[in-house]
Amino acid sequence: MPSFSPLSSFRGSGRTPQPRFIPVPTERAIVDCAVYVDGKRLPGRFTHKQALARVRDEATGFVWVGLHDPDPTQMADIAATFGLHQLAVDNALQKHQRPKLERYDDLLMLVLRTVTYVEHEMDTVSEIVETGEIVVCTGRDFVVAVRHGEHSGLAEVRKALEEDPAQLALGPGAVLHAIIDRIVGSYIEVAQSVENDIDEMEEQTFTPRSKVTVESIYQLKREVVELRRAVNPLAAPLELLSHNPDLPVPKEVRRYLRDVSERHTGVAERINDFDEALSALISAALAKVTVQQNTDMRKISAWVAIAAVPTMIAGIYGMNFEHMPELKQVWGYPAVWLVILVICTGLLITFRRNKWL
Repeated sequence: MPSFSPLSSFRGSGRTPQPRFIPVPTERAIVDCAVYVDGKRLPGRFTHKQALARVRDEATGFVWVGLHDPDPTQMADIAATFGLHQLAVDNALQKHQRPKLERYDDLLMLVLRTVTYVEHEMDTVSEIVETGEIVVCTGRDFVVAVRHGEHSGLAEVRKALEEDPAQLALGPGAVLHAIIDRIVGSYIEVAQSVENDIDEMEEQTFTPRSKVTVESIYQLKREVVELRRAVNPLAAPLELLSHNPDLPVPKEVRRYLRDVSERHTGVAERINDFDEALSALISAALAKVTVQQNTDMRKISAWVAIAAVPTMIAGIYGMNFEHMPELKQVWGYPAVWLVILVICTGLLITFRRNKWL
């Protein structure tokens, strides 16, 4: 976002100070910018304008620019250089979008949701899945990748592609495929971690005398819902990219995208299964809590019944009547205690035999 100076200007006495905004150069938002010709990265450092000019002057290769959380001014500079459609710029700046694919003439814009797994304790209610975004705009001779979030870096993707010149020589479409492949791979990794959590939670739920925290199951279910919202909508864009020959995607890249689409379908089905498993787990946990409450109520009722015997006898002999049986007998007091102990012991034995205590 645009930074501003701590100094402020005043527009008159007593007015609220107005912060003086200072534009941040576009290069501050650029993580990496490179020119690729015949699958190889050209040596040297380029600004985004120099890189595009180099490619178009020589009419070969393409530019790959990666940006992290650009502000509107920086994104407007990128758009002016690469000729991005205003709607693509708006999508690149907007956060928390659903995955989608848009086409503006020869420009493709793909919105991807990124996910990462957060290590946590099973008995605590905490965030389990963090999400971010990557917006990829591809043209005939450029790729502009805009990412939001701290866990969505593409340095490994770039490095892997640079080690495979034959794949990188396919052009911007190869970069688009590599980014999608990396994102879908992260979906599979996160799904495996979440599945391990569900297995552990199932074991805790069905272990006798274990303490079940229903809130933690609800939290995991909420995280699975967020994961499903990030993963499932990508199915439609992948279907278009891998099967629509009218899109500006090389035929060879479409073959790779079909494989990614199949992997995505598999992980989406797994996540749907997670949702159903957690729904069943919630029902089982609530049933276990209900059984535990019923057991506690039986114990409480048994002890109340035992305590009612001495309370009743003491209440009777606490009445202020002159003529009461055994009131003046020497053995009356110990006899009352003996009756109380016999009755309470009999109730205790009965309740234990019936497993109420």
